[in-house]
Amino acid sequence: MNWNKLQTKHYFAEPVEYIHAFDIFDQKEYDKLYENQNNLSHPVWEAFDKQYRTGFEFKEDITDINFNKEIIALWFFRERSDNNHPPAFNLKGKLIGYMPNQFLITEYKDIQIQESKRKYIRRPLIQLDINREQYKDLINKIK
Repeated sequence: MNWNKLQTKHYFAEPVEYIHAFDIFDQKEYDKLYENQNNLSHPVWEAFDKQYRTGFEFKEDITDINFNKEIIALWFFRERSDNNHPPAFNLKGKLIGYMPNQFLITEYKDIQIQESKRKYIRRPLIQLDINREQYKDLINKIK
């Protein structure tokens, strides 16, 4: 993944260390990926994979996150038709809303999902493969 657009404003040290990035991935490119999220062998996904060379898994719902990964790196693909109040990821009291085209990256694993009053049918996301060394490099660049 090209992380050159990460800035100091995306870094948070409290209550746990994490990156919450909300304006780093081109919206037009995101829209193309979003429109083809049900076909990861589509040319737009193949081009994404070839360009960024970051392994990833598509998850149908936010409850499918693999917390056994070294680093939790999530890219939200919230449905356009989901007009409900978004669920949030609770990091020791800090709530990060599940909003489209946003990233949450942390080594903190005790993330709780705070559900909204009404649960939407499908809450997809991409879980990126980032190791601890890559995470620390990102943190050091934007601190």
